[in-house]
Amino acid sequence: MKTLIVIPTYNEKENIQAIVPAVLAQNLSVDILVVDDNSPDGTGAIVREMQKSIPQLHLLSRPGKQGLGKAYIAGFRWGMDHGYEAITEMDADFSHRPEDLGPLLSKLQTHDFAVGSRYISGGRTVNWGLIRKIISRGGGIYARMILGFPLNDWTGGFNAWKKEVLIGIDLSTVESNGYSFQIELKYKALKKGFKGAESPIVFEDRRVGQSKMSLKIVIEAFYRVWIMRFK
Repeated sequence: MKTLIVIPTYNEKENIQAIVPAVLAQNLSVDILVVDDNSPDGTGAIVREMQKSIPQLHLLSRPGKQGLGKAYIAGFRWGMDHGYEAITEMDADFSHRPEDLGPLLSKLQTHDFAVGSRYISGGRTVNWGLIRKIISRGGGIYARMILGFPLNDWTGGFNAWKKEVLIGIDLSTVESNGYSFQIELKYKALKKGFKGAESPIVFEDRRVGQSKMSLKIVIEAFYRVWIMRFK
């Protein structure tokens, strides 16, 4: 399948120069789309310079910071418009390891979408504090109980989708933009009858920069799960 890796960025100049060659070094015959929200640190300009020597690299520049969910949806639509059959979400900060990309994509040979999972055998987190572990693990259990599907990692953002799934769930109906965005995508796909598989990943804390997690994002996820369930 013609495959695109979508990497959203906002102030990721230190990471983007390393993550792009690390992904391509996996020899998976993928292209990369950086969706940059007009990063003040010049991330977009760095990507444009890298494009001169990396033909597999593409850039979608947006006028300002509009949230992770909207960045991914813009990337999904760009990918579908350009003929990609599979589209993968991936962070720029190495919290999603490039070496886990191959096993994740291989799940699409037998399933409609694949979830990079920290909470199945072989998956784990590294360098996380206790509070973050509780929020992440607890959030997944909470979503699983309310939404009713036996998925172990609802909140993770290292996921691969066949084009048919993204078309089927209708991206225009996705309302979440923060932490709950990943939950909503998976729930809509499962409700539509698409088959997902989980692939173990090792999730490390970001190497450079600060986490974009906030209390507002966590609270949004807490109440939006109920909206998803009963809408």
